[in-house]
Amino acid sequence: MLKIRHLISLSLATTLIAAPALAQNAAIVNGKAIPKAQLDKLVQKSGQPDNPQVRDQAREMLVTRELILQEANNRGVIQKESVREQLEQSRVGILVAAVFEDYVEKEGVTEAELKAAYESVKAQYTGKEYHVEHILVEKESDAKAIIAQLKAGSNFEEIAKAKSKDPGSAPNGGDLGWVTEKSLVPEFSKAMVQLKPGQVSDKPVKSQFGWHIIKMVDSRDVKAPSFDELKDQLKQMIASDQNWQKAKFSEMMQKLRAKAKVQ
Repeated sequence: MLKIRHLISLSLATTLIAAPALAQNAAIVNGKAIPKAQLDKLVQKSGQPDNPQVRDQAREMLVTRELILQEANNRGVIQKESVREQLEQSRVGILVAAVFEDYVEKEGVTEAELKAAYESVKAQYTGKEYHVEHILVEKESDAKAIIAQLKAGSNFEEIAKAKSKDPGSAPNGGDLGWVTEKSLVPEFSKAMVQLKPGQVSDKPVKSQFGWHIIKMVDSRDVKAPSFDELKDQLKQMIASDQNWQKAKFSEMMQKLRAKAKVQ
């Protein structure tokens, strides 16, 4: 009886010791612990919701990686000259990319380059944009009947909410917001640009979607966003250009060589 009690006590003690270890680690592979922090970091970097399924997949990846590392060590492949050379090449490649990324972030894209890019982008903001509403129906006869109602004094927005077949704009009284001529189908745009603020098309407009009654709310010249609004996007646009990257990498290396002592 004493022997059985001793075994039970020993088992409980082992369990109590193992539980905290498992709580701190994601897994233990052949005695090598994989910290839970590694699992948390991998799940976070995956960009997926943190749930048991994602955690199981991430844990399997960590276990697989650890098994490969252990097997590589057991087989002695890390000591092979060809493997060591490839590892060193990979290490240098990663460092080169990291140094250049840091250079670009801190001093790569100049204010002058940003201003020049902004002027180029700004020049593309030309023409007009229009604030329009519309009512979309399936039949021309229905569109003509609605136009007659509008001429008799009916409310455009109320009819749009009740009869328009466009699910995106109908709940908002047919409002399409501010649009450009190129953003809409040609038939719609052609009729739209002929209207004055407050005017409603006196004839139904046919498109691939059905029959439209168009109301011009207002129009204005297209206005480019400010430099500050576009600055981050411009920086990304410039930094992603391959020719720019080559020139900047060459510039970085020239600066490094200029202050280096090469014998």
